[in-house]
Amino acid sequence: MPTSDNFALIDLDRRDLGEGEVRIANSWLSVDPYMRGRMNDVKSYTPPFEIGKPMDGGAIGTVVESRSDRFKEGDTVQHFAGWRDEAVLPADQVQPLPELDVDPQAYLGQLGMPGMTAYFGLLEVAGAKEGDTVFVSAAAGAVGSTVVQIAKAKGLRVIGSAGGAEKCAWVESLGADAVIDYKSGTPVVKALGEVARNGIDVYFDNVGGEHLDAALAHANLHARFAVCGMIDVYNSSKPTELRYLARLIGNRIRIQGFIVSDFKDRSADFYRDMGGWLKDGKLKRNETVFEGLETMPAAFLGLFSGGNMGKMLVRL
Repeated sequence: MPTSDNFALIDLDRRDLGEGEVRIANSWLSVDPYMRGRMNDVKSYTPPFEIGKPMDGGAIGTVVESRSDRFKEGDTVQHFAGWRDEAVLPADQVQPLPELDVDPQAYLGQLGMPGMTAYFGLLEVAGAKEGDTVFVSAAAGAVGSTVVQIAKAKGLRVIGSAGGAEKCAWVESLGADAVIDYKSGTPVVKALGEVARNGIDVYFDNVGGEHLDAALAHANLHARFAVCGMIDVYNSSKPTELRYLARLIGNRIRIQGFIVSDFKDRSADFYRDMGGWLKDGKLKRNETVFEGLETMPAAFLGLFSGGNMGKMLVRL
């Protein structure tokens, strides 16, 4: 587990803009579980952070200076140079916000990368369809809570897992048909069996570990698992034990990992459907907000102790 001692807050010299660059005053910064993997110097789908160099991540901000025809001062934009109060970037690395009636920070959560992960993971990777029972781990998180709502918008039966009474109540308010509290002391495999009497057809995995094993135990014939995260093992050196792994043979279970960038060319599909559900009042979101750049490490570490309900954000 990282600690606050692994982070340093430093000042960088302000530099003039080059041709085609913009200067952005950041207002909202994102922390996400995948960032933990970037702290390991290993080959992965995204390069690791470099010691002594600024970290990065999703951000929303306002253009305060521009040497590009694409953006003018005052434009609200999104980009990937977070973990800092000011970003200087080539204009082609900056995007305008889609025109939906939401607060700007929503594009770091439900209407951004976490929401796209939920949408494409559930509907494309898992191929969720009418009549399915869907099990969602970390159902009170940014991704999981959106999976619950998309599944209900599609008319599916949804079982969520969350930690603690408050989070479970919120997941229920999103429309989940059943919610298990993994902090209650009852093993997840037993708790899931009590509410999934007829098994599950889809498992959306944000956690891994005990939740993945429980899903294997109760998976129906030809069940589909979409795996976007395994936060349970990110800070552990112990191997994952899957007692029910052999069930994937007889039940022909398909387990597929995915990265949201696999679907980067299909954002129009996402915004079309999410915009419609938003207009129809079928989407809710929650945010846990830390204040100030100096709180970034605390916000990030809070992801691994269940410190967030909905999207974890830092406001500058």
